[in-house]
Amino acid sequence: MKSLTWNQVNGWRLSQHFLAPRLGNSDLVKAAARTGGIQAQVLSAAELALWARIEGLTDGQVNAALWKDRTLIKTWVMRGTLHLLPASDLPLYVAARSLDGTGGWERAFTRHGFSKAQFEAFVAAMPEILGAKPITKTQIASAIRKHTGSSALGDLVVASSWGGPLKIAAFRGELSFGPNQGQHVTFVNPRRWLDHWEEMDPHEAFKSVARRYLEAYGPATHQDFSRWWWGGPGVTAGKKLFQAMKSEFEEVDVEGWRAVALRSTVEAMASQPQQGPDTVRLLPLFDAYTLGLGRDIKPLLAEQHRKHIFRPQGWISAVVLVNGYMKGVWEHKTKSSETNLKVRLFAAPTKAVRKGIEGEAERLGRLFQTPIKLTIEQMDA
Repeated sequence: MKSLTWNQVNGWRLSQHFLAPRLGNSDLVKAAARTGGIQAQVLSAAELALWARIEGLTDGQVNAALWKDRTLIKTWVMRGTLHLLPASDLPLYVAARSLDGTGGWERAFTRHGFSKAQFEAFVAAMPEILGAKPITKTQIASAIRKHTGSSALGDLVVASSWGGPLKIAAFRGELSFGPNQGQHVTFVNPRRWLDHWEEMDPHEAFKSVARRYLEAYGPATHQDFSRWWWGGPGVTAGKKLFQAMKSEFEEVDVEGWRAVALRSTVEAMASQPQQGPDTVRLLPLFDAYTLGLGRDIKPLLAEQHRKHIFRPQGWISAVVLVNGYMKGVWEHKTKSSETNLKVRLFAAPTKAVRKGIEGEAERLGRLFQTPIKLTIEQMDA
């Protein structure tokens, strides 16, 4: 068993997430690929997650990748939450997710009073309704009523929030987001919206997803992976997957915490310096780095500060990351031509940490194209 320190693991994770060093301006898709997607239920936070990893990201660059170049795609993926994914990676995630089957979705429809036949009619209609031309939820509902003969199914589409019945089509690779039409969200069929779609073996795809997860977030446990993929740590399928891939893994001990890493990455982890210059990063709400580390992270986040990061209703705060350790939270608000940036730290900052925060503030100002009014304070115990 290989022994590692948290400093070595943090150094590895920072480099794998392109947080240190950052990527160049043209590597937008590469950043989204390495993190296994950028969580995007708050699109402005997703843009900041890419800003944290890319030097010189400009306003409008993410929208261009989504709607003009179509190199990124926005859809529901891990944990049933919205993500930005490389468009070329979507078939991989769809294939892996297909192993879950449709039983859970059918039960959800049953709870709304629909029969199995109505559920199957809904599923069959979605790829017929959606194409390369963006349409709104209201238009989808109207088409559902026509295709299925059920007004109630159309009403369900309109009434549901946070995706609701549309998510099953997203998981099947038959629905993703299109560009907004004014205030209205639109949807497309990614198999027609994108230039290429390659069908993949679901079992091999699932293994590939696990490898990608460990390349970015490892070392980790099968519970960590299950929480990242499904949103819960106790899924038997995650344990079975790790068992099936054990020949690719090596168990490691990180200062008493045991997990597994891809065998091919362990030496690179061990070669990380024990101590380097302070690396300070401002990670936004719902950042992939924060989300992907699991919850057994006391060495990285003191227990008394946990409530400030992992908040009720799944809200994940914006984090001040110092050498991979969570050392505070931050928020910003732009008014007129100025951005107020407030940083609250769990302990008094060193000169190096303060300088690092000031550097991040300058970068934020360049992205927003506004002066930054920075406030740094220590959080009350």
